[in-house]
Amino acid sequence: MIPRQEHPNPQFERENWINLNGQWEFELDLSASGLDRALYQKPHLASEITVPFCPESPLSGVGNRDFLNCVWYRRDLTVPEDWKNGRVLLHFGAVDYEARIFLNGVQMGFHKGGYVSFTVDITNGLTEGVNSLCVCAIDNTRDTTIGSGKQCQAYHSQGCSYTRTTGIWQTVWMEYVPNSYIKKIRLTPDIHNSTLALEADLIGGGELTAEAFYDGSSVGKITLSAPLGGNVKTLLPLSELHLWEVGNGRLYDLKLTYGEDRVSSYFGMRHLQLDGFRFLINGKSVFQRLVLDQGFYPDGIYTAPSEEALIRDIHLSMEAGFNGARLHQKVFEPRFLYHCDRLGYIVWGEYANWGIDFTNPNSALPLVDEWREILDRDYNHPAIVGWCPLNETWDPSNKALYESILRTIYRMTVLTDPTRPCIDTSGGIHIETDIYDIHDYSQDSACFAEVAALPVDKCIENHRKRSRHHHNHPACRYENGMAMFVSEYGGIKWDINSNEANAWGYGNAPTTEQEFKTRYKALTDQLLDNPQMFGFCYTQLTDVEQEVNGIYTYNREKKFDTEFFHSVNTRHAAIEDD
Repeated sequence: MIPRQEHPNPQFERENWINLNGQWEFELDLSASGLDRALYQKPHLASEITVPFCPESPLSGVGNRDFLNCVWYRRDLTVPEDWKNGRVLLHFGAVDYEARIFLNGVQMGFHKGGYVSFTVDITNGLTEGVNSLCVCAIDNTRDTTIGSGKQCQAYHSQGCSYTRTTGIWQTVWMEYVPNSYIKKIRLTPDIHNSTLALEADLIGGGELTAEAFYDGSSVGKITLSAPLGGNVKTLLPLSELHLWEVGNGRLYDLKLTYGEDRVSSYFGMRHLQLDGFRFLINGKSVFQRLVLDQGFYPDGIYTAPSEEALIRDIHLSMEAGFNGARLHQKVFEPRFLYHCDRLGYIVWGEYANWGIDFTNPNSALPLVDEWREILDRDYNHPAIVGWCPLNETWDPSNKALYESILRTIYRMTVLTDPTRPCIDTSGGIHIETDIYDIHDYSQDSACFAEVAALPVDKCIENHRKRSRHHHNHPACRYENGMAMFVSEYGGIKWDINSNEANAWGYGNAPTTEQEFKTRYKALTDQLLDNPQMFGFCYTQLTDVEQEVNGIYTYNREKKFDTEFFHSVNTRHAAIEDD
């Protein structure tokens, strides 16, 4: 049976596609000499792997958790006869980190970046009958110029660093497109004028038609000529306005045609705005009850074992009274974001920057390149309400940071996407930002009360006095009236698996369930009651390996009755509208 059979990108779906997940040939290349030995020309590799699961994971069938500097994949590829008159595109959801794609012994594509999707046109390399597809993935987790997120740089997982991911870890698929086709689209809603701004990159020439539907009924249609292809822009007026809201993802279907090409997509109509301390969604002050979600799974590591597992994580969060998540130190797959869109579950997009040395200017180019691709891929998702490219960029060795790297990432983000706010670096040194956030893991409610103090600038001053990371940095400043929230707090350690000898969490663990609940409520109440704070983010949704501060265990089992969390989290917040 092919794992993860669903289409990986519901925002850009064609009928003529083939899922390439399943059994591939596989070979470890720990010395990374396979290119010199021309492994891409071998008729077979040494063993097998189940794609799209990384070789470190149990579901891959390999389960090797050592440092894997280089791995190779191979499989036979046959293209349907009726695909011969157009182009054949090969898509990779994500390959960590550096990927070379070979077809019949010839390199067809190259990509750097372990967290974002990429496409290779393999048409010119195809031959009649069976073709040999080979992928080489090189990954050095200890390279401090590239981001690896929470992948551990030590041999064993420890603290809040976990099992590594190497190579293919999202769905691989190929699809047929005519010679004239839609390469990509960019969708920007305008709720004030009931229009959708549509930007499309077109290959070849033809006539582009876009038609929007709501609940199966057509609510808008437009056609324009593009005889030379290229980049085109238009406005699609909507006869009915249905707002995308938290907890109610009212999505429109979008059908695009360009000559013989047919693409199915969707969009949501919503507007984001900062108004002093308030974060407005469709003009309404909404308190963001977020949970930290790291997207790890016991059997798949970075990759959910099934689509149902993706959906379940969202439902588990909502059941506990959260209305969204910080997607933390990992770029989540489009299929997960689709379900966030569908369910009205707000999320913040973040890059996996841990592992990068921000005192080294050579770190800038790989980071900028991959983050730009991420912004481009995920721009159309209404559930994403903000960008947080970086997390905790403080330098523990107290070397001077290259502030220009942080400033460049922020400015590139807001220029690429002016519709969403951007936090330059969450819980770190704010160089230039739309929102000031802090991380505070105080377990004592009296001490934590300083974080919820008024005015907010006093709260931040109190936090700096206790923070060992960045309180003396001259660039870390708060501008009066700026929106602010505590984007990491809690992390209360509660281990229900007594066999976890190296269990890790923040601060002193409670000794009783009642002590846990009392602490959780005391910390959370102070954030809900602050009329100058638009949200919180509790650490975290589930345990991850040895880190045991989740609401649920690593296997998604309840630690406590979720009714308790729901009642605490969902009560009215001081800053939100009734």
